[in-house]
Amino acid sequence: MEITVSRKEQIEKTATALFKTKGFSATSMRDLANALGIEAASIYSHIKSKEEILQRVCFRMAQEFFEALDTAESAEATATERLKAAIAAHVQVLTKNTAASAVFLHEWRHLSEPFLGTYLAMRDKYEARFREIIRSGIANGEFTLPDEKFAVLTILSGLNWIHTWYKPEGKMTPDEIAENLSAMLLNGLTSTQEFTLPNTP
Repeated sequence: MEITVSRKEQIEKTATALFKTKGFSATSMRDLANALGIEAASIYSHIKSKEEILQRVCFRMAQEFFEALDTAESAEATATERLKAAIAAHVQVLTKNTAASAVFLHEWRHLSEPFLGTYLAMRDKYEARFREIIRSGIANGEFTLPDEKFAVLTILSGLNWIHTWYKPEGKMTPDEIAENLSAMLLNGLTSTQEFTLPNTP
């Protein structure tokens, strides 16, 4: 079955790739038109500005992160299980579209108000979900950590570089990446830790 992609979707996909490679500021509407093979003036019949595309990418990705986290979390699970599930959910979203992930993580600074404030509030809310998991693990003795905020920022910082090196044809699947990262983040590099080896022919 052939999937028809609208012109607006084509514009957004092309712009996202350009934002990733050139950066939002350095990408002009003429660059976008040239990449699409159309006149620059015709783009405006589909979008108002390049920031509109940035807004669409950032807030769609934010929604995907929250939806994935909602699906992954279980109130009956231990803090360790919840954290592993949250990490796996985050990895799945990041690897689904690495170009959009790069734009979401690095180009959000170019959002204007009130969109910038909304984005930052959503980011804080998302980080708070991870902090709650860590906090519950500290409270019940599963985790031994001096600072839950530091732990969450370390975890998310480690995860958010995946888009720079992940390749769909690479040695590890998103599930294997999540499992190995969870093992490293939760247990360090001790010799007793078990890791999942990549699939090999």
